[in-house]
Amino acid sequence: MGAAHISNRSEQPSRRWSRRGLLTALGIAPAAAVLSGCSGSADASEGTARTTASTKAAAKKPVVSVSPADGTRKAAFTEPVEVTVADGTLASVKVTGNDGSTLAGTFNAARTRWTSAKNPYSGTKYTVSATPEGASAQTATFTTRAPGETFVGYFTPEADSTSGVGMPVSINFSHAVTDRAAVQKAITVTAEPAVEVVGHWFGDTRLDFRPETYWAAGTKITLDLRLKDVEGADGVYGVQHKTVTFHIGREQISTVDLAAKEMVVKRDGATYATYPVSGGDPEHTTWSGIMVISERFKQTRMESSTVGLGDEYDIPDVPHAQRLTTSGTFVHGNYWASTGVFGHENTSHGCIGLHDTKGANDPSVPGYKFYDSSMLGDVVIVRNSGERTVDPDNGLNGWNLSWDEWRKGSAL
Repeated sequence: MGAAHISNRSEQPSRRWSRRGLLTALGIAPAAAVLSGCSGSADASEGTARTTASTKAAAKKPVVSVSPADGTRKAAFTEPVEVTVADGTLASVKVTGNDGSTLAGTFNAARTRWTSAKNPYSGTKYTVSATPEGASAQTATFTTRAPGETFVGYFTPEADSTSGVGMPVSINFSHAVTDRAAVQKAITVTAEPAVEVVGHWFGDTRLDFRPETYWAAGTKITLDLRLKDVEGADGVYGVQHKTVTFHIGREQISTVDLAAKEMVVKRDGATYATYPVSGGDPEHTTWSGIMVISERFKQTRMESSTVGLGDEYDIPDVPHAQRLTTSGTFVHGNYWASTGVFGHENTSHGCIGLHDTKGANDPSVPGYKFYDSSMLGDVVIVRNSGERTVDPDNGLNGWNLSWDEWRKGSAL
């Protein structure tokens, strides 16, 4: 071809030029070359179009979407927060509540979606900050609705208190619980030194926790209440999110033998004291079984009408009274009976009495001494009373259930 011949500069130019060669030398392409040139222009246009499309695609900015949507005022708190991105990937996501809490979450494999590990809390305003790769952070806010009806759990013992080895962790709910598993799952009780702790339901408003045997002296107990937004019953949600600790003091276990009319107090396994007592008479027998001191009063009023005994007695200043059952059984001081009764006769209306003095200020008498040596959570065991074993939910007396029976009362 002529063009190829001209480009070979090592050859001598011919003295006679052909018309085709001359046109080529002058920069004028012959007809066949023009067609070929037109084809080349079309290819270039297509390449330019492809480049433009690629540039436009590369110029698209990542678009972040949040669920609940930005600006929502009454968002549901029963579903997780979700953040997605179109035309990009997510570098980071942070969700912060106006209460200072944060929601952790995970990305999918492609990092185009982030989902919170837990649901947002009710009645809380959240700010979502999502940063796509290579782009600026995008933000959104939403506020979750407040729950309708709510419930709380009132717990025993008190936070930071020290109790005896028989003290269970007892929680009474302000509303009947129908989803026991959901509520129990939201409550954990742990002990140091470690021991298995299991919950047991007494009806639909009370949940107690205890180990198989009494707590070890010196145990630290931690109660975690994670009830906030837990649906305990249809449309009824918990509101608590807190951690409290309790402590177990020394071990004191007192055994009352009403056949012998005697109480033996053991402290950390050794006999600490022995007191003569008087229990319930044949018509008002004292509950038998394991009981735990749940309330203590230096002095208190006792009226027979409050325990279904009419007007048989009304004593305004019973000294050193310590409650053993909800139904009204106490171990207490007694100043109105003859000293000869204690250790010899069972004459009470069901309580366990020790000799005491009016005014509760005499440290020499058994009533004062036993009260002074006791604390909430101490164990009092009653034997040979002529009465059946106390119901485990009559006071803090779940120790009367075997471990197998106790575990059967768990919802988990």
